[in-house]
This record gives sequence, C-alpha cells and structure tokens, in this order.
Amino acid sequence: MNNQSQSVLKVEHLVKSFGTHQVLKDLDFSIKPKEVVCIIGSSGSGKSTLLRCINGLETKTCGNIYFHGEKLGSGSKELNKFRTQVGMVFQSFNLFNNMTVLQNCMTGTTKVLKISKDESKFRAIKYLRQVGMAPYINAHPEQLSGGQKQRVAIARALTMQPEMLLFDEPTSALDPEMVGEVLQVMKQLADGGLTMMIVTHEMGFARDVSTRTIFMDNGYIVEDDIPQNIFSHPKNPRMQEFLKRYIKNLDNK
Repeated sequence: MNNQSQSVLKVEHLVKSFGTHQVLKDLDFSIKPKEVVCIIGSSGSGKSTLLRCINGLETKTCGNIYFHGEKLGSGSKELNKFRTQVGMVFQSFNLFNNMTVLQNCMTGTTKVLKISKDESKFRAIKYLRQVGMAPYINAHPEQLSGGQKQRVAIARALTMQPEMLLFDEPTSALDPEMVGEVLQVMKQLADGGLTMMIVTHEMGFARDVSTRTIFMDNGYIVEDDIPQNIFSHPKNPRMQEFLKRYIKNLDNK
C-alpha cells in the first residue's frame, strides 16, 4: 500500500476482454508524480484500450486501478470525480462544433466544477494563451486546422487543472506539418512537470521527452524502462523488430 500512496496512478492485474478476445493481459505498472510515460507498440497491441480502461470509457474485465492509493470503483459519481483530476485528450479532438473555442474551454469548468463564469473565462484564456490559441477564442472548430483543434482540446483539458493527463495518439489524425505544433505544446507541459501518459507513434518524441517508455505487444507490457535503454538497447526481440521501422529516423545526427 505504501507504493500505491507514492504513485499518482497504479494499475494492478488489469485484464480486458471483448468476448473471447483478450486485449489486455494482466498488466501491472504505476506512475509517479511528474513522470511522462510514453506507450508505444504496433496497432492492436492494446495501447488505446489501456487508456480507455483507466479513464472508464471501457469497463475492465478484472484487476484494479488506484488513484493515490485509493481503489477506483465503477460508480458514475466516482468516475466523474476521477475524470476531473485525470483528464484525457483524444485523437479526434472531440470539440463541440456549435460552440466557439472559448465556450469549448469553459463548458467543463462551469458545468462540472461549478465555478463562476468569470473564473471559467479567466482559466480558459490562460490556457488558450499557453497553447498559442488565444487569438482564436471566437472561432468555431470548423474554422481551425487539425493542429489548432488539438491545441484547443489540450487547453480545454488543462482548464480543469488536472493532476494528470492521458493522451490517446494525439497527433495521429493530423497532417504531418501540424504534428510538430502539438508535440511542442506537449513538451512544454512535460517540462512544466505535468504528469502525463501518452499513447503515441511519434518515436522521436517518446525517446526525447518521456521519462519512461513502455512497449506493448499483443496485450502485454514487454518492456518498461527509461527511453535511453528502450531505444538504444532494446532487450526483447519484438521491441528490436518494432524499432527497425523507425531507426533510420531516430539515428542521432
């Protein structure tokens, strides 16, 4: 229990099955404050399902998830409280198209946290400024590029002032030229000490920004180590094979 109390998040014997197909197979790990943990692996390895189980978007088959040593239940009230402390950024942005950028960033704080409109507006503008989107407060999502939408989605998550953010492939829906602007915002958050768990295909980002990298394969955590070891000295043959596809882009100049 002492270990759990030192962790922001602890996952214990997590299993997730869809019918007879077991997607997550007895996963165990914990995340400490200010850690930036990147989860990498081939498509279908269980990465996004893991985040969705943590966030409660998928119901775990068995196992436990602890937040500051307290076991999470499945009740909606408990889950909603957890989501105010552990936010999530999706690959598809999930912005409300009928709202302006400012309204998108105010809706969670006014409706969920029940803070005043003035305080909500102050927070929204603060975090939109942080991600470089303050000039667009009156724009609607359809007027924005994909990179801009994702930066708004990050600002919206930050307005809740979460202790931790989960990112589910935040750049996978973006055109290549927009990926860098989103990764730069995420790097700034990491440098600022925000605890983050990121499912990503951006190997350079995982290598350079994460404090830990987890490699998943076929529903298992195969390697969990500092990025220098994962990328320079992968122990597992599956990890070695996976990295061969990216190694030319990752060679140090």
